[in-house]
Amino acid sequence: MKRVLCIVLIFFMCDHIYSQKHYSKYDDTFRKYSKRFFGPGFDWKVFKAQGIAESGLTPDAVSQVGARGLMQLMPSTFQEIQSINPEFTQIEDPEWNIGAGIYYDRTLYKAWKEIEADSNKLNFTYGSYNAGRGTIIKAQSKAKDNSLDHTSWKAITNVAKQVPRWKYEETLNYVERINNFHEKLSKKK
Repeated sequence: MKRVLCIVLIFFMCDHIYSQKHYSKYDDTFRKYSKRFFGPGFDWKVFKAQGIAESGLTPDAVSQVGARGLMQLMPSTFQEIQSINPEFTQIEDPEWNIGAGIYYDRTLYKAWKEIEADSNKLNFTYGSYNAGRGTIIKAQSKAKDNSLDHTSWKAITNVAKQVPRWKYEETLNYVERINNFHEKLSKKK
C-alpha cells in the first residue's frame, strides 16, 4: 500500500512539475511581444492569461471554427497581421502565433479610444477578440439606450442579453476567465 501511495505521489509531483514547465515555456515570448506592441511597462501576464484561456497554451490547438495555435487566431486574421508583420511566417509556430495575437490585441486596444481605464480597456479588448468589435459596439449602443456608461465593461455585461445573435455567455465567461488567470499569475513570483 505504501508503495502504491508513493508511486501516486511521484506521479502527481511529476505532473505538477511538467505543468509548471509547460506554463512557463512561453514566458519570454509573451514578454517580448508585450514589450514590442504595448511598451516595456505593460504587464505581459495579461496576454499569457489570454493564451491560457484560449488554448491552455497548447501550440497545436484548433477550434471548431478553425482558429489555430496558442492564441487561437483565424487564418484570415493571421494573414492580415502577417501582411504588416512579414516576419510572422507560420500560424503554427508558437512565437509567431503569440506575436500575432498580441499585435491583434494592440489593434483592438487602440481602437477603444474613448475608454480610459486600462482594466476596462483590456476587457473591451478581450471581448472584441472573442466576439468581434462590432458586437461589442452593439452592446455599447444597448448600454446607452439603457442610460448606462457605455465605456464600462460592467454596463456591457448588464445589457449583453439584449444584443441579438451574440453568444454573450461565451464572451463574458472568456473575459472573466482571463481576469481570473491573470490574478493567479500575478500572485506567483
